[in-house]
Amino acid sequence: MTTLSIRHLWKEYGEQVVLENVNLEVKDNEFITIVGASGCGKTTFLRMLLGEEEPSRGTFLIDGTPLPNEPGPDRGIVFQRYSVFPHLTVLGNVLLGLELAAAPLTGRLFGAQRRAALEQARDMLDSVGLSEAQDKYPHMLSGGMQQRLSIAQSVIKNPKVLLLDEPFAALDPGLSADMHKLILKLWERHKMNIFMITHDLKEGFELGTRLLVFDKVRLDPQAPGRYGATITYDIPLGVTGKKLFDELTTTTQRTERFVDHLAPA
Repeated sequence: MTTLSIRHLWKEYGEQVVLENVNLEVKDNEFITIVGASGCGKTTFLRMLLGEEEPSRGTFLIDGTPLPNEPGPDRGIVFQRYSVFPHLTVLGNVLLGLELAAAPLTGRLFGAQRRAALEQARDMLDSVGLSEAQDKYPHMLSGGMQQRLSIAQSVIKNPKVLLLDEPFAALDPGLSADMHKLILKLWERHKMNIFMITHDLKEGFELGTRLLVFDKVRLDPQAPGRYGATITYDIPLGVTGKKLFDELTTTTQRTERFVDHLAPA
């Protein structure tokens, strides 16, 4: 069972406020999608969850304990660009996580340990539909297959939290639909908490248990970095309609126009 508690969270870079006073309680096995205008701190929020960034103020708790200030095996991440090792086969990419965890100095397992790890890695490849491609190298795979491999890499260690940063944005609509089914299947099987950033509002409503909207409540043209974004909507799955959809689209576009207007030519 994994819970997260985020209280009065701020993130600042010098005089620029990126996130301000973010509060969130997450129960076990929730699937949270995150939408919002570009530049509203969504990826920064994910990086803090991963441990790559530290909060400027506030608390970030996982199971009641402060979140470590560095990435760990309890948190997996999948980016939009496929983060795989080109010199390893599909099987080798998934196996590596198990080998490094069990043998951090050599990165290699032998005998019964290696056979057990290979069985676990092959089972993971089967669950993401890559069994027949286990001996291929990443450059021999399609975009959708490479993203399946990235997901398998992240899930093989059974993380408590899986972070997805626009993982399907570069895929065709048909492939995205297949990936939606895959990630939902893995979420149910591994009982993880998932946080997924998307720019597609429709995708945000179709996946998961909650949708969070990050936006700037206050805008100052004279000092655009003075105010940060926060969670302006926290919507449970199934509570939607055209009116709400249009409202979220309008508020997101408002902030994006403000950011674009201030951007240097």
